[in-house]
Amino acid sequence: MLESRVNEAASLGPGGLTNQAWNEAAMVENGGGTGRYVIVCEHASNFIPARFGDLGLTKHDLTRHIAWDPGALGVARRLALELDAPLVSCRISRLVIDCNRDPAAFDAIPVRSEDTVIPGNAALDEAEKQRRVGEVYEPFHACVSEVIDARTVDGPVAVIGMHSFTPTYHGVVRPWHIGILFDRDESLSAPMLAALRQDKTITVGANQPYSPGDRVYHTLDRHGQSRGLSSVMIEIRNDLLESTEQEEAWGTKLACVFKDVRT
Repeated sequence: MLESRVNEAASLGPGGLTNQAWNEAAMVENGGGTGRYVIVCEHASNFIPARFGDLGLTKHDLTRHIAWDPGALGVARRLALELDAPLVSCRISRLVIDCNRDPAAFDAIPVRSEDTVIPGNAALDEAEKQRRVGEVYEPFHACVSEVIDARTVDGPVAVIGMHSFTPTYHGVVRPWHIGILFDRDESLSAPMLAALRQDKTITVGANQPYSPGDRVYHTLDRHGQSRGLSSVMIEIRNDLLESTEQEEAWGTKLACVFKDVRT
């Protein structure tokens, strides 16, 4: 079993989201929220459970984007507060297993991330891979399903995925401040893109810097599209999320957009 971290909830977002619950892989904040959205943040944490050691990485490596999405949880918490939405976040680093990938995908347990080899993930046998699926992926997604099931009793909700991205990737500069990602369903993305592009001070990408073709839409497809629920993924450049104030500002900005969106 993965060790619990019962003190983790001490660091709550702006205003202090209440009604928390967690298993060893997932945390739910504002679980009693009655808004029309559910927010998911799969890459919220860079925590590596003790049994994995440091996966052969340095402390600095574990602060980088390869381990998590810096700033994404802070934005998600502000957004959840503003929208009165339940928020489900993963408590384990994506270096152990990426909960936003199909477990069968080649990069679900990365042996290399960006320019960094992950020694602790090399040459894993099938038993270890399945253990990670059972300890992290399955309980996380079970938690997301449970939250959405509870909220849809009173009618459909929309599912929001919150992420952040690096300013450069393999030496290529990414000009976007924010990206709105979508797949078959554009009921949220189209009005969001139109609203955000009214702000001429920011550069907004459509299916940038990633798209569903990059296998990044797994959670939203599983819990949104496949259930007939509207969904959208948000990517914010992480150099714009270096302080609590920046996280809160983006969360508030996005909340204003979502409050005006009709699905």
